Amino acid sequence: MATMTPEDPVMERLSRLVYDSPIATVVTDPRQRDNPIVACNDPFCELTGYPREEVVGRNCRFLSGPATEPWLSDEIRRAVANRKPVLVEILNYKRDGTPFRNAVLVAPLYDEEDELVYFLGSQVEVEARAPAPGVMRRIQAAEMVKSLSQRQWQVLKLVASGLLNKQIAAELGLSEKTVKMHRAILMDRLGVPTTADMIRLAVEAGL
Repeated sequence: MATMTPEDPVMERLSRLVYDSPIATVVTDPRQRDNPIVACNDPFCELTGYPREEVVGRNCRFLSGPATEPWLSDEIRRAVANRKPVLVEILNYKRDGTPFRNAVLVAPLYDEEDELVYFLGSQVEVEARAPAPGVMRRIQAAEMVKSLSQRQWQVLKLVASGLLNKQIAAELGLSEKTVKMHRAILMDRLGVPTTADMIRLAVEAGL
């Protein structure tokens, strides 16, 4: 994490989001010029073929290529500008030039002062020959979310919006301990190992 310091209040959170996730994941810093990547995990390097030293410091658009859909790139840019989570399936390119269909999630992350500090980006390679990429995954995610209680649904939605436990507690009028309990229950019920996976599932479900 080249640009993060031990004093960074969200560093530990980002470490869990990035390095504990089996999903290819990056973190970008919108406070820097061109919103560069400041951290990536091994699954991202394995998926794209890029070593970490060729990833950190660059904008995520470096995965784009000749056939990348510009309207989908615009959708991601609008979401980033509006600080909203977004999930699109876009054609990207690996380091050796191999194209692949990439289910890209981008979600904002806030600090305790409600300031936007980072964006979380995760990537999942989608089967290129699938007739409707991601449709079944979205249906399954929506069905899983339907089984949640209203309070769990509210917590999940706010987690997907990038809020910390303290912020979620204030928003819902709960204690932080109660929010942590709901998050643990959510991860168990949704069958996800990390917060990053939970955010992806929430966005897939349309939250």
